[in-house]
Amino acid sequence: MESCPLRPVPARLVAVLSVVAAALFSGLSAQTAPPSPASPQAAPAAPAEVRITARTQERTKDRVFAVGDVELRSGDVLLLADRIEYDLASKDVLAEGNVVAQTAGQVIRADRIRFNLESGRATVEKASGMIPPSVLFEAETLERKRSDLYSLKRGRITACTQPNPRWSFGLSRGNIKTDDYLEMWDAVVRIKSVPILYVPYLRYPLKERATGFLMPRLGFGGAKGLSLSQSFYWALAPNMDATAGVDLYLSRGTGASLEYRYLFPGGTKGDLNLYYFIYKRDASGAKPGNSSIVRLNHTQALPFGFSLVANVDHQTSYSFLREFDDSFQRALVYNRTSQAYLSRSWRHFNVSARVSRFETYFSEVDDANVSTSLPQVNFNIFKTRLFAPLYFSLASSFSRSQYGWKSEYETGTERRSTKLAVSPTLSLPFASVPWLTATTSVTANLAYYGQSLEAGTGAIVDDPFVAANVLAGIEIVGPVFFRLFYGKDGRARLKNIVEPYLSYSYDSPTRNADRIVTNYGFFRYHQMSYGVTSRFLFKTGDRTVEVFSLGLGQTYYFSPKDGPLSRFLVDGEPPRFSEITGTLRFYPQAKFSFDASAAYNPYYHNVSSLRLSATAGAKADGDFLTVSWFSSRNSWVTGVDPDLIALYNRDQVGASAGLRLPALDLDLQVEADYNVRERELLYTGAQVTYHYQCVDFLVDVRAYYFRDTPDVQVRFSLGLGAIGKTLGFLQGFGF
Repeated sequence: MESCPLRPVPARLVAVLSVVAAALFSGLSAQTAPPSPASPQAAPAAPAEVRITARTQERTKDRVFAVGDVELRSGDVLLLADRIEYDLASKDVLAEGNVVAQTAGQVIRADRIRFNLESGRATVEKASGMIPPSVLFEAETLERKRSDLYSLKRGRITACTQPNPRWSFGLSRGNIKTDDYLEMWDAVVRIKSVPILYVPYLRYPLKERATGFLMPRLGFGGAKGLSLSQSFYWALAPNMDATAGVDLYLSRGTGASLEYRYLFPGGTKGDLNLYYFIYKRDASGAKPGNSSIVRLNHTQALPFGFSLVANVDHQTSYSFLREFDDSFQRALVYNRTSQAYLSRSWRHFNVSARVSRFETYFSEVDDANVSTSLPQVNFNIFKTRLFAPLYFSLASSFSRSQYGWKSEYETGTERRSTKLAVSPTLSLPFASVPWLTATTSVTANLAYYGQSLEAGTGAIVDDPFVAANVLAGIEIVGPVFFRLFYGKDGRARLKNIVEPYLSYSYDSPTRNADRIVTNYGFFRYHQMSYGVTSRFLFKTGDRTVEVFSLGLGQTYYFSPKDGPLSRFLVDGEPPRFSEITGTLRFYPQAKFSFDASAAYNPYYHNVSSLRLSATAGAKADGDFLTVSWFSSRNSWVTGVDPDLIALYNRDQVGASAGLRLPALDLDLQVEADYNVRERELLYTGAQVTYHYQCVDFLVDVRAYYFRDTPDVQVRFSLGLGAIGKTLGFLQGFGF
């Protein structure tokens, strides 16, 4: 829950308010933390000695009457007034006329105060003052119920410290809890003296993480009509909180959300997000099915050193996200994910288990690709020295998996497989010279499959078999070259390192390879990968940072007919060379970066993918610029089915920027995404925030051109002091 910090009171104003400011009382809350359990009230201590000075005094049997510049002191209580009447028996004090009350460094001005020196209870008429840290108030009557709880009637309150406050709440009655919250009924929000919003009930926070309603968000959009979003924040405990919200779209329906966040000792943490939307009937009387969203991220430390990680991202309708989600990136997501991962690591080995389900929807065929693991269990032994310089490691796994189109699951024709695999490895590293490293390894792969492909038909049958092969390889980095560049002071400032690499692997033919059930095919990796990396390291003080790197690489297949590119024939033959890949990274400063990656297809002579991204500034500072360009085409499908090219081709540019103008008290942010290939704008967004003392006026305009019916959304929200703004479950990540 976000809040606006209460600003310190100017020195001149403090001097003026030192007598006019509030203080026998403190408290306020509109996002309040849950009340602490009530503790037993200690018996009130005997009142301290009472001393009264005045121009004139008169004492009867049980009363003292004082008039003219009266001053009453009792312990840390100081009362100043024109007239004071003190009851010696009941310890009641009645102060009238230009009353100023002080206690424990707190001050209040009033026309009249009734105060009991023994119980601490008080009734104040025509009260005004300041509640720490800088909340100003006025009230027709104010009652002190206990040391940390006050009630007021017909009052006005603000966190602005100007003589003429920028904003204020008017209220019929309210409760103040010191350093916690202000509870208000019939609250009217005023900007200057103009009333702009009526709220039947409101809790205003005086501290971080306080329970209460957030400021609502109003909006308007073509197909959705008028919209209103309202959230309630609940600080359940110091380690957990929740936000409940309602989204009302006048023309489309109503949504409800719940966000729950938690953090426990030992590393257990997470968040649960739920959303449910009920559609209205349209003009024809038709009503779409209701939609729901469940998102969960959970991490937990378990006994005996185990840890559990669970993730769920599930929505019942992709079309709902496309129409209602304010995040451009999330609205175009067609994935459902659910998985749980259990793991434990020891010094030399680890064990893990995972259950998962992944689904990707393809609108072109109106079907979804689904893969599941129920379960996947791994046991690995880390690289362990047997004797110098030989090392041993082991990878083993058991998995039950399914894969196929959702329509195939419905008919029971999805691909399914059970596999138990063991792969021991012996490795021999070489690093005797600083400019060359090499590692030789031999791995034996042994796998038991519970299902197999039937010869001739390719049908999956419950006919188990064992497959085995050997993988041998060598990885070489070097010879490494470097050059030092010196500054004017004679010290080395820049170092350029050039690292060529070569990796050769021999993957022996696998027995029974034609019977193995796989998702995408079983391939043999008898290949050689090679390339070079150039890095520049810059030294500043005692730190050395990498500011630039450039890498190029390619793979050659010795057995292309059963390699990973065997399906993509070029002139009737499987390609022996992979695409040439390149990466570039440039980080000259902490707040500037440039990244690029590309792939070039040597057979079709084109750039099959290109990704560029650059960032200047930091979003947290308000001034930033981020630009990205992603272009891809699967050139290999040209030889399989040219009609598939359009399915894989993408060419999109995105940009976001922010500008902070302190002189104008403005924050500006803009976003845009453009489809270069189709030459059409996909999305634009702009947000303006005007800071007026501790009032924030926020206007958000977004245009969604990618939707079936282009949609423009305009939203307005207001931030007042410590009350956060309603963000909304479906609000975009960009802003």
